[in-house]
Amino acid sequence: MRFDMLPVADLELDVSNPRVARVVEMYGDEVTYDRMRLALGVSASDDSNNGTTFYSLRESIRTNGGIIHPIIVNDLSGRMVVIEGNTRAMIYKEFVDSDLDGDWSVIPAVVHPNLGQAEIDAIRLQSHLVGPREWDPYSKAKYLEHLRNSQHLTFSQIVDFCGGQQQEVARYIDAYNDMERYYRPILADDHSFDHTRFSAFVELQRGQVAEALSQAGFSKSAFAQWVDDKRVYPLNLVRSLPRILRNPKAKEVFLTDGAQEAVKALDSPLPEESLKSASLSQLLNEVKRRIWEMPYAQLRQLKEQVGSAEGESIVETRYALDQLCQDIASDE
Repeated sequence: MRFDMLPVADLELDVSNPRVARVVEMYGDEVTYDRMRLALGVSASDDSNNGTTFYSLRESIRTNGGIIHPIIVNDLSGRMVVIEGNTRAMIYKEFVDSDLDGDWSVIPAVVHPNLGQAEIDAIRLQSHLVGPREWDPYSKAKYLEHLRNSQHLTFSQIVDFCGGQQQEVARYIDAYNDMERYYRPILADDHSFDHTRFSAFVELQRGQVAEALSQAGFSKSAFAQWVDDKRVYPLNLVRSLPRILRNPKAKEVFLTDGAQEAVKALDSPLPEESLKSASLSQLLNEVKRRIWEMPYAQLRQLKEQVGSAEGESIVETRYALDQLCQDIASDE
């Protein structure tokens, strides 16, 4: 391993990068420079986890006159393939092409000679599954599925690389497979594939949701159609599907107007009912409804008035619910 200032012109961007893989699948071997830029730019822009968009990263590099963290390159007998830092390398190439003031012809890099696949996987996992520059959830899942089913790594090996729990890794892989098997086929073309809906399929892996679908006579294909139609929106309402599908009135509303309206149709205390006579389920439904419908101004007020009576009440209720959930899940 060595540190070097590599000529940007000599770098090869990594087409096996999971962020780029979606474009590779659409265009096959015809992955042009512009399409690579689109894949890296769009992925970085919509990735809410890493907190840095492609455009803000580009402006930061321009303002600072370079990058802080070197890219990681695999030296394959003279072929310099970027293993980690494809977006930063792309930005340098863009600056060179646009004749931006400054010297963008070379980039700081940590160069490894002839890295094997296992070493490449370890770098990717540590950099993007648990590191500060995380991939979007769909790209993570796609890579985990590749490691499990193409590279034949065991769950223990994957967890050793990136930490976490085997159950979480398995849930991501199963969610990826369900999304590919049930969601992708219903779309008009691959360009309509919206990877940001992946979280719905993660929630689908929870036993209560899948069981509720089956008991109500619906398939995973129907679920995928609901996701595509935005009948389940926002996506966190997937967790409410068991209650919705068990409630005839809410189920009817859901199938016509979607999950948001269905949640409102679930039994909740009428204005004239006293709080003491309302069931726990009714009270919780009403609390959730008010949270979902909370105006932005009220949210800001809560944030600005830390320690207020209402804020303290919310915190205390959270602790009580956390304890209740732990008691319910306990084997004792």
